[in-house]
Amino acid sequence: MRRLMIGLAVLLLATSAEAAVQTKIVSYKHGDLECKGFLAWDDAVEGKRPGVLVVHEWWGLDEYARSRATQLAKLGYVAFACDMYGDGKIAEHPDDARKLATTVRMNVENWRKRAQVSLEVLKAQPQCDSGKLAAIGYCFGGSTALQLAYTGADLKAVATFHAALPAPTADEAKSLKARVLVCHGGADTFIPEMAIKAFREPLDKAGTKYELVAYPGVVHSFTVPGADARNLPGMKYDKQADEDSWKRMTKLFAEQFKK
Repeated sequence: MRRLMIGLAVLLLATSAEAAVQTKIVSYKHGDLECKGFLAWDDAVEGKRPGVLVVHEWWGLDEYARSRATQLAKLGYVAFACDMYGDGKIAEHPDDARKLATTVRMNVENWRKRAQVSLEVLKAQPQCDSGKLAAIGYCFGGSTALQLAYTGADLKAVATFHAALPAPTADEAKSLKARVLVCHGGADTFIPEMAIKAFREPLDKAGTKYELVAYPGVVHSFTVPGADARNLPGMKYDKQADEDSWKRMTKLFAEQFKK
C-alpha cells in the first residue's frame, strides 16, 4: 500500500509538472481575414511576464512554430505563434509555401500591419507584460519580425534565424527600438551577400545595436530538425548552430528584459 501511495504521488507530481505549460488556439482578425494563432504560457509562473511573438516559416503555423512557442513558455515567457496566412493555412509543397509567402510579401504595408495586429493580440493576453516584448522568426518569419521592428514597434528585442533580410530605409533604421540578433548560416545560398550588405549598411549608419552571427559551413533551415526531409537543396539541420543560436537569443532576452 505504501509503495502504491508513493507511486501515485510521483505520478501526480509528474502530471502537475507537465500540465504547468498551457496552450490554446486564439482566433483574431486582420481586416476580413480570420487568423488562428497559438498561445503558450506556464501557469505556474505568477503574475505578468515578458511576451514573445513567434513567426512561422513559409510553411505556415505548423508544429515546429508551435514547439518553439512551447519552449519559450517553459522558460517563463508567454509566447504567441501568430498566423500570417490566415485560416491556419499550412503548406506541404514548396511551391505552395512560396505562393503563400509571396502573396504576403507583395504588399509590405499589409504585411507589417498583420504582424502589428498579431503583436496587439499578444499584448492583450492577461499573462503578458506589455512593456517587455520581443519578436522572433524563422525564414519568412524572421523577415516578418524585422518588418515589424522597422515600424518602430515597442519591442525590446528581435531575433531571426535563417531569415531573408529586408533592408530598412534610413528613417526605419533610426526608428528601430529593438536590439537585433541575426543568426545566419554562413553557407546559406538562399540569402545572397548583396542582401546582407544592403541590410547592414542603414543599420550601421543609424548606429543600431545589432549582432549578425554567421555559422561557417551552415546552410538554410539550420534550426529545423528534419529539414533535410523536404528534399530541397541547401536546407539542413545543424545541432550546434541551433543550440548556440537559441542560447544567444535567451541571453539577449535576459539582458533586454531587465531594463
